[in-house]
Amino acid sequence: MTEPIVDAAPALDFDLKSLPKVSLHDHLDGGLRPATIIELAQAVGHTLPSTDPVALGEWFRESADSGSLVRYLETFDHTIAVMQTKEGLARVAKEFVEDLADDGVVYGEVRWAPEQHLQKGLTLDEAVEAVQEGLDAGVDAVEDSGRQIQVGQLITAMRHADRGQEIAELAVRHRNSGAVGFDIAGAEDGFLPSRFKDAFTYLAENNFPATVHAGEAAGLESIQSALVDGRALRLGHGVRIAEDILVEVENNSEDDGEETVGLVTLGNVASWVRDRGIALEICPSSNLQTGAIAPFGEDIESHPLDMLFQLGFNVTINTDNRLMSGVTLTDEFELLVETFDYDLDDLLELTLNAAEAAFLPLDEKEALVEYINDVYANLA
Repeated sequence: MTEPIVDAAPALDFDLKSLPKVSLHDHLDGGLRPATIIELAQAVGHTLPSTDPVALGEWFRESADSGSLVRYLETFDHTIAVMQTKEGLARVAKEFVEDLADDGVVYGEVRWAPEQHLQKGLTLDEAVEAVQEGLDAGVDAVEDSGRQIQVGQLITAMRHADRGQEIAELAVRHRNSGAVGFDIAGAEDGFLPSRFKDAFTYLAENNFPATVHAGEAAGLESIQSALVDGRALRLGHGVRIAEDILVEVENNSEDDGEETVGLVTLGNVASWVRDRGIALEICPSSNLQTGAIAPFGEDIESHPLDMLFQLGFNVTINTDNRLMSGVTLTDEFELLVETFDYDLDDLLELTLNAAEAAFLPLDEKEALVEYINDVYANLA
């Protein structure tokens, strides 16, 4: 990684949105367009806080910006309510892909929990097929506009429920028709991945990859369980891995008492994650909103992602829920530039980290990496 630059403007004299991006952690039910929510809610008779698209978007952002993961998750009551039919799921998925492409995303993994979308009579398989229909339509629409995007489904089980085995089997059943990986999500604290140990074993026996939400609302125990019980190849968020890193701070009397970082020591869990390149799916704005970085500070400058990046962890940057956080991946890149003085080389490294951590066959992954490198080379 390059050293921080003093003047970032010359090195970043281009449109960040035009950069090719890889999105690994983006929830389908957290990326709806407000206008679409309103239309779908009217069709199913669901009452919303507002029927004005601008006001509704502001409501979602204000409700999510509470510092509480529990309240943050409550906003999904409204989005999930309008995603209970084949038509609703397909439309949301299609627009999701189009919005990713408009933000410069060339590869995206779309995570969602089919078990939450059965209230109107859909089966699990029908729900997955509806979303895939929408994703395919979105890819076609992007291609018709002269651009390219590739997407896959991350089939997710809710960690407070007891359907882990059923959802794991669902994911494997659709591995050749859009599903690329498995995840568990929802309230993390108190619901360790070990609850789904048998399901994760089934996935491993079927050579199907898993990413696990861990290190967001809970700490090292959750991360350790994700690694051991979940056999996680990636950690959803994973920011609290920083709790296993000891940073000694020294006072430098020759520099007017300014603090400088001394020895950095990694614990066993942090060493394991770093040394084996287990990807951290970090979502900066969301982590601030939900209080995931509260152990380290109260503002984005306190986010441990820069320390993790500098220490060689496999950091990737993601949005989590674009509607709730009111951000795009471009916005998150801009945030890193403004907060940590990241330059073009840093953004390239973060993007390549995500590309190499994607749940793709090797040949497709290599093609993605080559494309990203070529685009960046032409910017230099």
